[in-house]
Amino acid sequence: QVQLVESGGGLVQAGGSLTLSCAASGRTVSNSAMGWFRQAPGKEREFVSAISWSGGNIYYTDSVKGRFTISRDNAKNTVSLQMNSLKPEDTAVYYCAARRSSNVRTMDSAYDYWGQGTQVTVSS
Repeated sequence: QVQLVESGGGLVQAGGSLTLSCAASGRTVSNSAMGWFRQAPGKEREFVSAISWSGGNIYYTDSVKGRFTISRDNAKNTVSLQMNSLKPEDTAVYYCAARRSSNVRTMDSAYDYWGQGTQVTVSS
């Protein structure tokens, strides 16, 4: 079993930056693909970014390309999401997720473990 805990959310003005972190415990996730998803009020949960176990394969949804950067530290069992040039439409609860598999997927149904989420609010 894997427990995931997100941190780093908060309130920021448009154009600002935040870094989300996800700490895994229970067992190592160094062989697992990891992802970030978000859910805005009244909307479906959507894919944001994902990274393979090695960091060699990385995916972003189009709306965050060039602004967000995902990274991982397998020695520390953590994954991070650096978010720059934030926009009001980035406002959502952000979730960290892990797969048992090392292969990257963008569908939330492919992920086996989920954190509780951290709120990101971007004011205009």
